[in-house]
Amino acid sequence: MSQPAGQYRMSWHMPKSRRLAPLYCQQSTEGDILPRVSQQKRLFSNLDRSMKHETGSVAGSIVLIAGTTVGAGILAVPFTTQDSGFIPSTASLIGTYVFSVVTGLLLAEANINLMCELGKGGVSITSISRTTLGTAGEKATTLIYLALHYALLVAYTAKSGELLQQLLGQDVPPPVYSLGFCGLLAAMCFGLRPAQLDQANTGLLAAVILSFAGLLWAVAGQVHPENLFQANWVAVPQTLPVLSLAFVYQNVVPVICSRLEGDLGKVRTSILGGLSVPLLMFIVWNGAILGSIDSAPGIGQKVDPLAQLTQLPGPTSVLIQVFSLFAIATSYIGFVLGLSDFLADLLKLPAGQQQKTPYILTVVPPFILAALFPQIFFKALDFAGTYGVLSLFGLIPAASVWSQRYGSNTRMAAFRAVPGGRVPLLAVGFIAGGIILNQFIGSIAGLSAH
Repeated sequence: MSQPAGQYRMSWHMPKSRRLAPLYCQQSTEGDILPRVSQQKRLFSNLDRSMKHETGSVAGSIVLIAGTTVGAGILAVPFTTQDSGFIPSTASLIGTYVFSVVTGLLLAEANINLMCELGKGGVSITSISRTTLGTAGEKATTLIYLALHYALLVAYTAKSGELLQQLLGQDVPPPVYSLGFCGLLAAMCFGLRPAQLDQANTGLLAAVILSFAGLLWAVAGQVHPENLFQANWVAVPQTLPVLSLAFVYQNVVPVICSRLEGDLGKVRTSILGGLSVPLLMFIVWNGAILGSIDSAPGIGQKVDPLAQLTQLPGPTSVLIQVFSLFAIATSYIGFVLGLSDFLADLLKLPAGQQQKTPYILTVVPPFILAALFPQIFFKALDFAGTYGVLSLFGLIPAASVWSQRYGSNTRMAAFRAVPGGRVPLLAVGFIAGGIILNQFIGSIAGLSAH
């Protein structure tokens, strides 16, 4: 059938390179007798011709999660678990791993469902709380998120300057080293494309694993197998906040969901794969250290495993510093990406575009605090692990998913990342709330004793 002359038809042109091409309107002047003549005119578009769509990869997401998890927290694990012993602490590590996988999947479920509901390419945990928990939940989430992330970035910034001063010399103040170290990493986060940053993060994670292997080789001769069978199960609860901090990665879940374009299967694979490497590293590291120290669990005064390692002959001291720096670097990148995305959402900036303001607000305040309080590292970690991680990445994701699944607006529950209905949600809330309450009571009792 012939078309009337002058009828407009839309045609889309998408080259194989996936670059965004101009949109053309094709006008057909074909009549019953006249031959077909086509004329193309470019319609207006404000998109840059050079703009290229790049999706994230599962491998890159696994590396980002693993790198974020294997941070300075691994150095505090043996110090925390030495009272309980190797076997109880291994059970605690496995349990914390399962808890972290579930809470990460819950956060991913809430994130992807809200992305679909709003039609946005990325949302933050604050957007989730605002939609599912109301204004009060949003404000509480914002305060906890900012406090947790700034506390950890301050800790990492301060520790990097201290380690570099020990490694390179005492003449330069730690803040100068921190400025160079963290400034370089922040510039990478801002300036590199996702694929390039994935490659850089992969290299850093490889350096972490290599230096970790070197440390294990250095302390292997000091391990006494009989020490690994000492156990004190009563001391397990006090280890859980620090172990939860050691496994923290949930801050990059919104980044992963956005990069993988809401593909729940890919997100699930990334979380399971990304946490498996840290779990193995934590267990091996914990066994090597607990097997090499002399104090029995629950008996005597705690010793600092790193202080003991630095006294060993050979390159152990340098390996500790190098391993710590690479571990801090991988965590720092993850937290900068997570917090900058959070701030971009909080400031209502367009998703998917690099903005300077969120990165400046992410990097500068922690540097100032670290320069003013260079010994803040352990205090910041203690605060973050006790209250920040378990509330922000435990209670809030469970409550948000509960609201999506069983609240008034159940249309947001299109995807389910965690099966089992209400049971896992109640379990996460009970575990996280119980640990927070136990630590709070312990803190009050400690203050009363003084």
